[in-house]
Amino acid sequence: MRLNKRMADLGLCSRREADDWIAQGWVRVNGRVAVMGLQVGPQDRIEVDRAAQGRQSQQVTILLHKPMGYVSGQAEDGHTPAVALVNARSHWQGDASRMRFAPAQLKGLAPCGRLDIDSVGLLVLTQDGRVARQLIGEDSAVDKEYLVRVQYGERTQDVRAVFPADRLALLCHGLLLDGQPLRPAQVDWQNPEQLRFVLREGKKRQIRRMCELVGLKVVGLKRIRIGRVLLGNLPVGQWRYLAPGERF
Repeated sequence: MRLNKRMADLGLCSRREADDWIAQGWVRVNGRVAVMGLQVGPQDRIEVDRAAQGRQSQQVTILLHKPMGYVSGQAEDGHTPAVALVNARSHWQGDASRMRFAPAQLKGLAPCGRLDIDSVGLLVLTQDGRVARQLIGEDSAVDKEYLVRVQYGERTQDVRAVFPADRLALLCHGLLLDGQPLRPAQVDWQNPEQLRFVLREGKKRQIRRMCELVGLKVVGLKRIRIGRVLLGNLPVGQWRYLAPGERF
């Protein structure tokens, strides 16, 4: 396989980072400086210069409590991207990381996964390709937890009492989106009007579309956890750093 893919598979960096490091002359294969597009096998020895490791250690991952009305990615249809909220003023005072904001941290800062414009909660933005791969790569096993307020037909109160158990079971397993079966999910009632979803995939507007398929309408959606990282008491519209010892 190509060297950049092999480096990504080994968890050294993202493919884009690998290409940058190769261009800088920071990667050696079997003792020789690597060239772009080099093909390697599992037996080949890959070494990375300390300069690349130093640059990587300066990359930040940011946890934002996204409010309603912001898009996760690039600006679209006149809506503001969530990254616009990352500045010194909105840095949460309760951040225990002791890291300080610098404008250079915005360079290459990208969201790891979607959170719709009308959804709120935990959004991860990172400069680190390893984090992005862990959260949104094809082989990602990191689960995400959501609280979802629903209504069933005209019923907005005590929805649990009238919603059929077999349809709840379908939310857990058995639905198709875009012609493809969804991975099994964990879905249960948090209270009479609110469901708790735990997913290991993130198709566009997935929860809203799943609910539509079983006759539910989503009236509120909040992501509260990604892997082992909780939204906690991070205020709406504010952000903190992923601490050095914190892992998804």
